[in-house]
Amino acid sequence: MTTFVQLHLLTKYGPSNPNRDDQGRPKQANVGGAPRLRLSSQSIKRAIRESAFFALDLKDHQGTRTKRLFENLRDKLVENGAELKAAVQAAEEVAKIFGKIETPDKKVPEVKRGTTLAFISPEEWALAEDLASKVLNGEDLPKDKDLKKLVLRKADGAIDIAMFGRMLADDADFNRDAAVQVAHAITTHQAVTEDDWYSAVDDLNKAEDSGAGHLGESGFGSGIYYQYICVNVDLLIENLKGDRELAAKGIEALVRAAATATPTGKQNSFAHRPRAYYIRAEKGSQQPRDLTGAFFAPVKAQPWEETSVKALENAVEKIDRAYGAAYAAEQIMNVPAGEGTLDGIAAFAGAAAAE
Repeated sequence: MTTFVQLHLLTKYGPSNPNRDDQGRPKQANVGGAPRLRLSSQSIKRAIRESAFFALDLKDHQGTRTKRLFENLRDKLVENGAELKAAVQAAEEVAKIFGKIETPDKKVPEVKRGTTLAFISPEEWALAEDLASKVLNGEDLPKDKDLKKLVLRKADGAIDIAMFGRMLADDADFNRDAAVQVAHAITTHQAVTEDDWYSAVDDLNKAEDSGAGHLGESGFGSGIYYQYICVNVDLLIENLKGDRELAAKGIEALVRAAATATPTGKQNSFAHRPRAYYIRAEKGSQQPRDLTGAFFAPVKAQPWEETSVKALENAVEKIDRAYGAAYAAEQIMNVPAGEGTLDGIAAFAGAAAAE
């Protein structure tokens, strides 16, 4: 049976704009007929990937998402003494394994770029560099699918690719199903965007004109966000070629990052650096279930912090009463109540891979 780890987090954001829409305002959603602020799952996953826990605890096990593989291969070959023209030809032959290559400016043929973002594991990157060197040295390479099989992998040691998956449009055989699902975070209560009208003063214009040197407007909002994350532990281990130790380290890093990492939009303006004040971690083999429904009726009673926790726990109690206890194994961290620790939550979740 498949083992799942689920995380339910509540995090308080002060006035901020961490995740903007196309007009530069905080993203929103209408839930239960009430306006809410929202953080997109994509912005949250990027914040997790960019966190110190991934950069330090999982060093050398992270993939690179880029259109610039060609440029890196070309520069590497030139650094090792290859002529530019030969380096360009070798780099292009290898880079196209990960997708189509285009030349943005026909007048500068040595500058090429991928047409789509490719998620490349460290193992695949090293193989690409080795293959480019072989091309440069005149070695004959297989064609098409056989060539791709020399580099592309269906499983490897890239923890973020194993967690969040990847899609190679031209090579579905090497796509990776995501082992970690991340929901959009929404405020537990009704919340709307506010406008910040601001001005800036010209430091060298104090006597002539007392007006502002610049006027601007920016949106912001604040609230308590509910975040849901689900980990398919078996699939994560499979995506990592059976490496349970790495899977456990990855899950622990995921927990720590989810509790502390945030999207960084407008962070210099608002200095939002919140930490989750409540985390509920569950593990078991029952079908996963998120608890967003706990907040379809927006929280109204103050204090919102406490009421949000009660709404979440009441939802768990009612679902378990109707369907039976789904997750007997659970850990709680409730900062205001002085219950639990992040270390305890991380160890509990990571142990699922070892078990």
